[in-house]
Amino acid sequence: MSGDQTRVTKISSLTPGPERGTECCLVQIHGPELGKKYVLEETEFTIGRDQHNHIVVDLDNVSRRHARIWTRQGKTFVEDLQSTNGTYLNDREVLQAQPLRSGDLVKVGGSIFKFLDGDNIETQYHETIYTLTIADGLTGINNKRYFLEYLEREMGRSHRYQRTLSLMMFDIDHFKQINDVHGHLAGDYVLREMAQSIKRLVRREQCFARYGGEEFAIVMPEDGPDKARLFAEKIRKLVEDKRFVFEDKDIPVTISIGVAEVASEMSEPSQFIKVADANLYKAKKSGRNRVVG
Repeated sequence: MSGDQTRVTKISSLTPGPERGTECCLVQIHGPELGKKYVLEETEFTIGRDQHNHIVVDLDNVSRRHARIWTRQGKTFVEDLQSTNGTYLNDREVLQAQPLRSGDLVKVGGSIFKFLDGDNIETQYHETIYTLTIADGLTGINNKRYFLEYLEREMGRSHRYQRTLSLMMFDIDHFKQINDVHGHLAGDYVLREMAQSIKRLVRREQCFARYGGEEFAIVMPEDGPDKARLFAEKIRKLVEDKRFVFEDKDIPVTISIGVAEVASEMSEPSQFIKVADANLYKAKKSGRNRVVG
């Protein structure tokens, strides 16, 4: 959905009033308007594809009037407006009006908004924006920018101290088919669930990141090829055995993995990634759901 665009209706209520001691807002953390802040000063806000909504999200999987955010007696609620694809609060479908707490994630089609509330909303907002510079909004793991900076730093350290360094690149097998059969919301669910499951296995000194689309990477400092391959096999098995269920439908998911070890002639991250990607390609060509490298 990289070509999609989000249009925001310009209304005066999006500017915070000086007399208000506390406020609440939505910050887009996934979608084309990354970091966009919407101050919720009116008692009711609607989100949808139609131009008459307070927040206009022009995506195919967003209904004309998709969701409503409203305030009553100091509490803020989210409600789905019988949209085609549903509204989700912290990955659970909103079937009736649900109260919002600061930090909650509201998913509307291909966009995700983070709800912020409280006296320190500016601090929360700046922390959210900082997180967006290093983390992927959909999966919650590191993003490509952070991954490339981390890999370059670790490659320099590896060459300087003659320490081994391994890289794992992997992606979801037949991911386009998952989107075509089950829909893009199901595809987003698979990406997020898989990433969070793998994240629990990744050590603190390692880097786990979304490289782009359905491709992911793990940098493993001081892990040699044998140890890296064993870890890759463990991850492959974890995904194969995990049950992915979206809207009561099972979605079989497997991944193909390419593993590479840094070499002395590699001076740029792109050279290292190219080798791991080549092994990933071999894994897919030789039948998928396997580790090569």
